[in-house]
This record gives sequence, C-alpha cells and structure tokens, in this order.
Amino acid sequence: MRVQKLDIPDVQLLEPDVHGDQRGFFLEYFHAGKFQAQGLDLTLVQCNHSRSDQGVLRGLHYQLQQPQGKLVQVIRGAVFDVVVDIRQGSPTFGRWVGQLLSEENHHQLYVPPGLAHGFCVLSDSTDFLYFCTDLYRPDDEYGIAWDDPALGIEWPGGPFSLSEKDRNNPTLADAGDFLPQYRG
Repeated sequence: MRVQKLDIPDVQLLEPDVHGDQRGFFLEYFHAGKFQAQGLDLTLVQCNHSRSDQGVLRGLHYQLQQPQGKLVQVIRGAVFDVVVDIRQGSPTFGRWVGQLLSEENHHQLYVPPGLAHGFCVLSDSTDFLYFCTDLYRPDDEYGIAWDDPALGIEWPGGPFSLSEKDRNNPTLADAGDFLPQYRG
C-alpha cells in the first residue's frame, strides 16, 4: 500500500496493492497492521454502502459532537471526492482537496474526524463504501454549502441532483458555532 499526504496533511490518499490476472483481482480494503505501519491507527466501528446515480452530489457533511473519521472507496463507478478543512484554528482552515476515486484505480481516501466530506458521481451509477471511526448520529449531522463561493470547489460535471438538506446547508462563514475546533 502506498500513502500520499495531500494539501491538507491529515487527509491521505491510499493506493492499495491490487493483485490481478485474467481471472480478476484481489485487494484488502482494510488491514489494521498494514494501516498502523503507515501511521493510520484506525478503529473502524461502522461500514456504510451508498449507491448514487450520475450527477448526484452528496455533501459537504460532518458530525460535531461525535466526529467520524472515514476511509472511503468506490467499488463501482467513479466519483470526484472532496474534503474541506472546517476546523477553526487549523493552519489549512477553508482549504479543500479533491480526488478521483473509481473502481479502476481502487484508491481510498482517509478523511480525519472534524473535516467535511462530499462527492459527486461521474459515472452512470456508483457504489461507495464508508468505513467510519465513530457511529453515525443523525442528530449530530451538519453540513457546509457545496457551492460556497469562498471555498471555490471545482466540481466537475453538473447540473447536480442534491437532497433538500444539502441545498440548504450554510456557507462556511455562516456555520458559526457549529464548526469543530482544531486540536493540532
């Protein structure tokens, strides 16, 4: 497995070892020892699977009281995956990174707790896995506007299909007291 730190150093792109031949392929989504050897000591407590059609945009989501770290991967299709540093006091506050995740490249992205996450679907349909470090709590879910002009995220494609909730998320500047603190 190869690990690359991105422009937000806590966010990491993982390229798992894929063993393939004419019959197909094999890869490990998660191996605690190998992740620990790369400095990622994760306790994963929940795994989610979402399916979305082309043009769907989900995000930018986070939990405040019980922040979730997420190890995300596409198992069918392709997405443009985005992580935004929304931690007040962080040296990279307001910065975003985006990566193509697809069934062809098998890349994973580690999204640390306290950062906002979202993606837009680039293929006809996409199956997306989230391995989480804490449980999902609907009463603790918050969001930042996907199209916040201050963030300037360069989403490919469009027009996008969004949930009502995602259409009404505040900008980063308007999120006020509902942002996590940087713990350095």
